[in-house]
Amino acid sequence: MADALLLYRAPFSTNVERVALALAHRGLEVESVVISYEDRSPVVEVSGQGLVPVLVDDDAVVFDSVRILRHLEAKWPDPPLFPRDPARRAELDVFLDWFNEVWKVTPNKIEEELEGDRPDEQRVEEHAARMRSSLVLFEALLDGRDHLLGDDFSAADCAAFPFLKYGRLRDPADDELFHLILEEHLQLGDKHPRLSAWIDRVNERPRA
Repeated sequence: MADALLLYRAPFSTNVERVALALAHRGLEVESVVISYEDRSPVVEVSGQGLVPVLVDDDAVVFDSVRILRHLEAKWPDPPLFPRDPARRAELDVFLDWFNEVWKVTPNKIEEELEGDRPDEQRVEEHAARMRSSLVLFEALLDGRDHLLGDDFSAADCAAFPFLKYGRLRDPADDELFHLILEEHLQLGDKHPRLSAWIDRVNERPRA
C-alpha cells in the first residue's frame, strides 16, 4: 500500500462499520485511533468536527462515512463498490441519499423523543411503525439477488448493513440508545427470510 491510512473510530459506531467493510473489501489496512464519545478532541483536532469516522489518507482528511466510501472508490476502484455503468451508479447514489436523508431520520427522531423530558409515545410509535414498514422494502430488494442492488456486494450494503443488522444482531456490550432503538423496531420475523439471510451473509465479511 502506497499511503498509510489512519482511521479515527469509536466502539460500535455504525458509520465506522460502513468504512471498515469497504476497507476490508479492498484489502486495505489502516492504523486505528479509537476515541471515546466523552472526549472527541482527537477527532476535532484532525478534522475540525467531532464525528467519526475520519479517514486520514496522506494529506487528505475525509469525514462522513459516505464521502469516505467515495474517496476509497476514486483511489482504489478495484474491486469496485460503485457500479461502472452510469445508470446503475445513479441508482446507487439515489439509494445512499435516501438511506441517509430519509430512512435514518426516523430512528434519530425516536432517539430525540426518548431523550426529552416528556417523550410523546404516539409520535414514537408512528416513527417505529415507519421503521417496521421499511423492512418490506428491503425484503423486496433482495428478491432474486444476494445483495441490496444486485448480486455483487456494493456501497449500498456497506451503508445499510450496520443499521439493519440490529434486527438480528447486537453485541451485549453495546448499550447505545440508538442501537437499542434499532434492535427494538427492526425485529425480523418469518416474513423477512431474504433480509435475515442477507444480514448473516454480510456479517461474515471481514472488517478493517
